[in-house]
Amino acid sequence: MAVYDANSISVITFQDEEYPEILREIHDPPLILYTVGNKDLLQKPAIAIVGARTADDYANTAISLLLPPLIEQQLVIISGLAKGADTIAHEQTICMDGKTIGVLAGGFFHLYPPENKVLAEQMKKNHLILSEYPPIWKPQKWHFPMRNRIISGLAQGTVIIQAKEKSGSLITADFALEEGREVFAVPGPISSPLSAGTNRLIQQGAKLVTSGHDILEELYIS
Repeated sequence: MAVYDANSISVITFQDEEYPEILREIHDPPLILYTVGNKDLLQKPAIAIVGARTADDYANTAISLLLPPLIEQQLVIISGLAKGADTIAHEQTICMDGKTIGVLAGGFFHLYPPENKVLAEQMKKNHLILSEYPPIWKPQKWHFPMRNRIISGLAQGTVIIQAKEKSGSLITADFALEEGREVFAVPGPISSPLSAGTNRLIQQGAKLVTSGHDILEELYIS
């Protein structure tokens, strides 16, 4: 379609060779991926980093400590282009000369949140944004939890930075567990509501991480 060409949108179907094998393995893989940017990133090892939309300075510090070893090993950082922890993960990865993928919950022509339009445009040039929804589709409430299965499905492991007791990030962690992928959690102060979800994950068996090296060791990457 001309509108796709004009906006540099590529379509990858489940039958295509460039469809990422790691995503084929999940229970409910998307049949179509709409992408803008560097599609080669879909073939590289990746880690998902997600967290609270109300993430604070603690999340910013945690992500800055986790990322350097991961980027040094050329792992792609995947997140959901949402406010808070997702935005921090994308922005810091770019600042550290790493590569990042943003998975949207709607079509490209209805970017949400609109505050991340500049970030998304930057990612289109040297990184990648993708969605399972056609560009004209507006994001619906139910799209967001479905989007999370793609975030975890593209990654070897998922890191939860901050999460309240009931959080969309915990849905991503659940998908990762269902897919047999690793789940990592950054511990937080017991006095903070933003630590309730991550600390509970650790109680339930998620690997406590305080550095990127903890993640690499678990994935057997030196």
